[in-house]
Amino acid sequence: MLVILGHPTPGSLNHSIAAAAVAALEDEGHEVTFHDLCAEGFDPVLPDGEAGRGAELPPGVRAHCADLVAAEGIVVVHPNWWGMPPAVLKGWIDRVVRVDVAYRFAEGDGGEGVPVGLLRARRAVVFNTANTPAEREMAVFGDPLDTLWKNCVFGLCGVEDVHRRTFGVVCLASPSQRERWLEEVDGTMRRLFPRRAPGAGTTPAPPGADGPGA
Repeated sequence: MLVILGHPTPGSLNHSIAAAAVAALEDEGHEVTFHDLCAEGFDPVLPDGEAGRGAELPPGVRAHCADLVAAEGIVVVHPNWWGMPPAVLKGWIDRVVRVDVAYRFAEGDGGEGVPVGLLRARRAVVFNTANTPAEREMAVFGDPLDTLWKNCVFGLCGVEDVHRRTFGVVCLASPSQRERWLEEVDGTMRRLFPRRAPGAGTTPAPPGADGPGA
């Protein structure tokens, strides 16, 4: 299991969400790889020559690519900033969710066609935080993060089952509300990535088996 956190401030709600997700997954018996991109100092800048096929990648980027390829499930945690992920997470997408790692093009396709997804994971969860009420987000902005993660990133890379949950309004939330959100994160992880019985395969529970609110 791969958990990716994109938030610069230790002690933030995002950090608590990521910690709750990791703890629940490990309690369910999953091996978890966790990356706090800001704490690790991940460089979001895609340098010249790195985007193409066969590019020589720095060791850190190669390691992230290997973790992404190996993941049976993916969890991403980040705030909604200007309808986008923070720059460090967008840079992670640019550098790690790359051709011949997360997707490929068919023979004879120069890059203009529809790619074939390569990721092993068949389920992903995105937890967001926001200070914009959900009604305003939909009415004014149209929830661009939903399109980004479900269609532009995971859908393109072959992850068919994507769950997204936004917690807000964070700036008005009481400590007890934040605790309830963390309990929800715990429950969501356990529903979507339950402990496998001995000898069972690696396929997660089927879509729709998790109930509402994920």
